[in-house]
Amino acid sequence: MTPEELRNEAKRWLAVAARDLNAARLLLEEEPAAALFSQSAGGRKSAKAFLTFHEVTFRRTHDLNELGMQCSALNAGLAPLLEEAVGLTDFAVLFRYADAPREPALKIIHGGT
Repeated sequence: MTPEELRNEAKRWLAVAARDLNAARLLLEEEPAAALFSQSAGGRKSAKAFLTFHEVTFRRTHDLNELGMQCSALNAGLAPLLEEAVGLTDFAVLFRYADAPREPALKIIHGGT
């Protein structure tokens, strides 16, 4: 890919991440699904944008630990931020479907304990 194509592909990932982040903000007060959008935008799609820009291939995954390690290998300064996001990985699948074992607690979504 050319540098311009890489920038455009990374921008597409970031645009989708921004959309999901906005959905999470709108849902946060009322809906546990905000956690799914937070995981999607704040972690997964932003990491994929970063990796795309740096021409690093990644597998189709929701695993923020895996994506975070790939990003940290490129920029060690990202490691602390990405380590904080790892806890969101479960939100990508655990609460997404009707057979979810439970709903995420709003206090967890808001960063409480």
